[in-house]
Amino acid sequence: MRKRIAIPLLFFIILVTPSYLYAADFKIGVIDLQRIVDESEAGKKASADLNILAKSKQSLIEEKGKTIERLKSDLEKQLSVLSEETKKSKNEELEKLWREYQRLLQDSDAELRKKDTELKKMIIREIFEIAEKFGVEEGYTLVVDKGFILYSNKDVDITDKVIKKYNDSKSSSKKQ
Repeated sequence: MRKRIAIPLLFFIILVTPSYLYAADFKIGVIDLQRIVDESEAGKKASADLNILAKSKQSLIEEKGKTIERLKSDLEKQLSVLSEETKKSKNEELEKLWREYQRLLQDSDAELRKKDTELKKMIIREIFEIAEKFGVEEGYTLVVDKGFILYSNKDVDITDKVIKKYNDSKSSSKKQ
């Protein structure tokens, strides 16, 4: 199956590839986008901000969980002395709190995923701009993400340079 797709794809690429790509001045740069997100100052700050939000959500969740456990324990202790109506009422209250707890877990998880996605999209957009600018300034014909490449020589990896350029751009924008 792979051969059926790969051979026509390779043939197509060879046919549509402009001849200037075969010239001696063809310069390729490879970046590791995930590494830039993880190691850049903006990426580290975004990760720290996300961790702070996660910890605040976690403490709220733990507090709610402890409240439910305490009420459940109290109910179990009083089970023999409570009337059927009171037992039913307490169980309904406990079930309501449990549903609220489950909803809090889901909402917190969704909020964290949304925030993570927003931060990464913003950072990746900025990285694309920096990589494009860097590519033009340094005369690269092509800059690609390492995630799409099976093999590349380490000499074409410009990740460190793009991280430095990205960090410099973020620090210079803070000074202004």
